[in-house]
Amino acid sequence: MLDEKAAAGTVTSGEPTRKVLPPYPEADLMHVVDLLPAGEQERYAEVREFLQTRIRAASIEYWNREEFPFGLLAEMAKYGLGGLQTDGSSKLFKGLMYTEIARADVSLSALVGIHNELIVGMIHELGSPEQKRKWLPGLEAFTQLGAFALTEPDHGSDIAGGLSTTARRDGGEWVINGAKRWIGAGTIADFALVWARDVSDHQIKGFIVETDRPGYSATKITNKIGLRIMQNADITLDDVRIPADNLLPGATAFSRANDLLRDSRAWVGWQAAGIQLAAFDIARSYALERKQFGKELARFQLIQQQLADILGNANASLSLMVELARIQQAGKLEMVQAAMCKATTTRLARSSVAMGRSLMGGNGITTDYEMGKLFGDAEILYTYEGSYEINSMIVARAVTGKSAFV
Repeated sequence: MLDEKAAAGTVTSGEPTRKVLPPYPEADLMHVVDLLPAGEQERYAEVREFLQTRIRAASIEYWNREEFPFGLLAEMAKYGLGGLQTDGSSKLFKGLMYTEIARADVSLSALVGIHNELIVGMIHELGSPEQKRKWLPGLEAFTQLGAFALTEPDHGSDIAGGLSTTARRDGGEWVINGAKRWIGAGTIADFALVWARDVSDHQIKGFIVETDRPGYSATKITNKIGLRIMQNADITLDDVRIPADNLLPGATAFSRANDLLRDSRAWVGWQAAGIQLAAFDIARSYALERKQFGKELARFQLIQQQLADILGNANASLSLMVELARIQQAGKLEMVQAAMCKATTTRLARSSVAMGRSLMGGNGITTDYEMGKLFGDAEILYTYEGSYEINSMIVARAVTGKSAFV
């Protein structure tokens, strides 16, 4: 079930039976990859092959066990996936990389996306020269990991106004107190980018907190229905002392982080396109191989309708994200576009994966056939980086001038 190039028929002209590829084996009906320059097309093909032949199948058991695949991370580093934010690639190439990683495994795409957009991106854009020298080489090589510690147990959607973690300057140190929740890689990271409210001026600021400092503790959140490879954590910060130089000099007010948070929200749209392409790959393979009532499922009209709808949703999502990359490359991206793309693509992803699960009947609810894995992951995409409802209200506020948040 792991081969997207499933048989559409066989050859029987005296030769050994062999697979025949279905049309559009990569499901790129809109020829999006053709928009990349030749060098990026070549790199895209190489990375995509690695993700499909190595990562996709290997991720399943890690997902089942809620374990992190450190060995796979090392392999992904060889393809430059730890430094997408700083390697000079186009916005479109970077987005398509996120799509293809999600197509192989959504959890690992979450790790790669957060790593690039929020960890590498924050230090590269807002860090001091010393912070960049200390952390960026290891991050870009995936020999070090960071965790983005913003969300709190009592503050999710209202985090900007409600954040309660505090930072107090004490001589040459900062003392951090508070709690964070749903922090990706919180139990395995070398440091956390902790957002805390300075008690002296009440501004929300960003701090590098090494995870081996006294008072820092992280507990893995278990029993999740999706993103099970991602090691989300509850973090407690109990009088954690860090050097004054661990303050990100470019993150002395929360507004300075908004551009990167906006880009991170947009990144989820690429994930949503990727999970839908994965759902199509799996559903098409299944429909071509599975027989009922004496013929392949792919010959039934209802099955064909579902396949067409999944692929239509996937290509609509991908096309929307291509347009987002265009305005992002031009420096014109605003939060309203990021929110619209995130809300729309994840809504379509939820629908597409549900159709894929239905198409596969009982086999659709197990990870043995992969679709059950996607079914859980789609719910997470719909919820994180701003829930569907929050992003919808951001869009509506922008086009009506009226806020419905309070």
